[in-house]
Amino acid sequence: MRSGFTAEDVGALTGRRFLVTGANVGIGYETAKVLAARGAHVVLACRDAARAEAAMAAIRADEPKAEMSFLRLDLADLDQVREAAAAVLAGPRIDVLINNAGVMVPRRTLTRQGLELQFGVNHLGPFAFTGLIHPHVEDRIVITASLAHKGGHMDYSDLDASQSYHVWQRYQTSKLANLLTMYELDRRLGKAGRATQAIGCHPGVALTELTRHLPMPLRYMTPLATPFFNSAARGAWPTLQAATGANVQGGDYLGPQGLGEVTGRSGPARATSMARDPKLARELWERSIDLTGVDPGI
Repeated sequence: MRSGFTAEDVGALTGRRFLVTGANVGIGYETAKVLAARGAHVVLACRDAARAEAAMAAIRADEPKAEMSFLRLDLADLDQVREAAAAVLAGPRIDVLINNAGVMVPRRTLTRQGLELQFGVNHLGPFAFTGLIHPHVEDRIVITASLAHKGGHMDYSDLDASQSYHVWQRYQTSKLANLLTMYELDRRLGKAGRATQAIGCHPGVALTELTRHLPMPLRYMTPLATPFFNSAARGAWPTLQAATGANVQGGDYLGPQGLGEVTGRSGPARATSMARDPKLARELWERSIDLTGVDPGI
């Protein structure tokens, strides 16, 4: 008897509505594909309408009855995040919000508001979007972290990376911020008496479009590593468990069950003590309100 969660464990989702950020490619696409195949209405929240339409066409090629729609969402622009949130709030309620979109190890780039791109897109954009629409989410809010969170640390003295830019450290810090936010959000939802729960997940090591910013030698080597890492489809298993798993609780953190949490079926994952630090999480929460101008109100 096998243990662990895969796409095969996702049950019927007819009548349920999921919003998936970054759903046009990689793990987001694979997540949207499975959800749509099980009967859910899936909102693909992406920057580029053409790429979202292409993704929906590809899904419909296998699932002609798939129910999907597009929401323009650019997490690198907080003004546009507000526009997207307003569109969500004006529409049907969401059962599950899946914060999946992100960037990994690009050259130093700034968001529209002048913050370092990885911290802005991976943390501040999702924080603002979630903070604005969480009253509209009925069941679960999923936040995607990473094994990389284990190397992160919170340093607020140089958030725009004007003093130094260590590309991997910035990515690690953004992923630590994801987990700190997940735990703090779940605590606050519980204290507010909300039924909505926050759940974290990570894909292990999956070969997706995120690797496009890797240095050229590493990009050439990734095909050779394919047998040892997750595909995007398998990397989506923890996300699917976090979004639909029957025995998932608020504050759970899920990831692959293989050696080092790199590959395999989904189940409980390990977060660092820093990621679970309530004091650090509260400070990040308040800093994030200041930086985004969005107070979730919980």
